[in-house]
Amino acid sequence: MSTRQHYIEVRGLPIEIVRKDIKNLHVGVYPPQGRVRVAVPLRIKDEAVRLAIISRLGWIRRQQASFTQQERQSEREFTTGESHYFQGRRYRLNVIENDGPPLVHLSNRTMKLFVRSDDNREAAVQKWYRQQLRQQIPSLLAKWQPKIGVTMSGVRTRKMKTRWGSCNAAAGRIWLNVELAKKSPACLEYILVHEMVHLLERRHNERFRSLMDKLMPSWRLQRDELNRAPLAHEKWKY
Repeated sequence: MSTRQHYIEVRGLPIEIVRKDIKNLHVGVYPPQGRVRVAVPLRIKDEAVRLAIISRLGWIRRQQASFTQQERQSEREFTTGESHYFQGRRYRLNVIENDGPPLVHLSNRTMKLFVRSDDNREAAVQKWYRQQLRQQIPSLLAKWQPKIGVTMSGVRTRKMKTRWGSCNAAAGRIWLNVELAKKSPACLEYILVHEMVHLLERRHNERFRSLMDKLMPSWRLQRDELNRAPLAHEKWKY
């Protein structure tokens, strides 16, 4: 898909405009500073984009404020003594060098990382997080597919900087952020249900909220817990 990119300014706010062969205008606000990017159909002129931004200024400012206020972890060096999280609990990392393949083992409040001296420690821990997250998915699908009345074609995991999850409704496929392995199981369950409900209602409208209220009455508590939880350190590149 070919694209054309340039910038405009709206009430002191720099706006990145990317024109694509798409049907609808989409406004996105991205961390860490709240960069605003608008994907625009080829036929729409800058003045129409300007009006769309003005109509969404309140929402944009709220999104930017949430990025500014949310706590973010310092960069992890994967050395003994660091704090790392799994399923909402904090663990002290203990790095143990050995000759075997990389291995992560939890013991009380300690996360033991067995690695060779030349192993990539971060990659080893991330691989373990991904494995742990994937192990939780089948039982959740078995619980929620019949309740919601949908059948997933697949649930996959990947690192995401701006979302906890995403859904391809047409394909019946969900992507989950690997960072969810660090959050409480209730938060993972909420995000999975949230994305599954999007198979029935794509927008965050009254029908979507009504479905969530019926299926998971406490969903707002899990949403608020995720919003309060520290985000992982990221090297933000675009």
